[in-house]
Amino acid sequence: MVNITHKSNTLRKAIAEATVLVSKQETIEAIEQRKVPKGDVFSFAKVAALFGVKKTSELIPDCHPLPVEFTDVRFNITDLKIIIEVEVHTVYKTGVEVEAMHGASIAALTLYDMLKPIDKNVVIQQIQLKSKTGGKTDKKSYLNKGLQAAVIVCSDTVSANKAEDKAGIAVIEALKKLDIQVPVYKVIPDDSTAIQEQVAANTHEGIQLLIMVGGTGVSLRDITPDTVKPLLDRELDGIMETARRYGQERMPYAMLSRSVAGLINQTLVLTFPGSLSGATEYMDALFPQVLHVLEVIAGDRHGL
Repeated sequence: MVNITHKSNTLRKAIAEATVLVSKQETIEAIEQRKVPKGDVFSFAKVAALFGVKKTSELIPDCHPLPVEFTDVRFNITDLKIIIEVEVHTVYKTGVEVEAMHGASIAALTLYDMLKPIDKNVVIQQIQLKSKTGGKTDKKSYLNKGLQAAVIVCSDTVSANKAEDKAGIAVIEALKKLDIQVPVYKVIPDDSTAIQEQVAANTHEGIQLLIMVGGTGVSLRDITPDTVKPLLDRELDGIMETARRYGQERMPYAMLSRSVAGLINQTLVLTFPGSLSGATEYMDALFPQVLHVLEVIAGDRHGL
């Protein structure tokens, strides 16, 4: 199976459609009048679709088991066509489009099986995904905005060339994958004056995003949050609550992070842990959805 442990739970929806074509009007009338010998066609097909949705992961090898939190099965007759629509919702790390299509396909096969004694020319025409929301589909709206970011690594050991910066580089690579350019990358010591200078230098119109990497823990030299917090025009507590919760689900020490987030002028400022795993987890937890902050700011700036 594909690794989805880095993903976050979100509301995900999918609607799939299957089309069954019968060959004569008498078949449609038998369905509508509930005179099909094998029973009420739509009732059987609905139950079959529900089973199909629930059992998708048992039959499709790479599908993850997931909590199905809503399923609706709808039927519509148009001329000699029976349109089956299956809608599935979940709050999970991966989507439910295969579940919806599987449910629609099982419902279509059930119709075929029940109708074949009275119509030898029933055809399942197609099974397709009509729509999906959640996950990558929604995140696309945040991308390709020409954003620029500054990444400042706060570390005594890295600035003294006693250690290699891995966390900052990982953040930069992740930003580039989101089409965010990083024209500013610097390494500074854990010094309040140096931090203040970099914050002042990189919170202007040309830089929409400033990420300070390192110095968010509990050691005496971890002063990044203490230095940055008084500089914020507006704190955005929910951002780091989300990041800490995400980290806590993966390792127990994430609760020790003192990271802060907020706005200075029109720049979104984030403080990340200095470890490679911590910085990577924060990127996974927050991006690209945190970029919605910048969309709101842009809307305010243009009076939208």
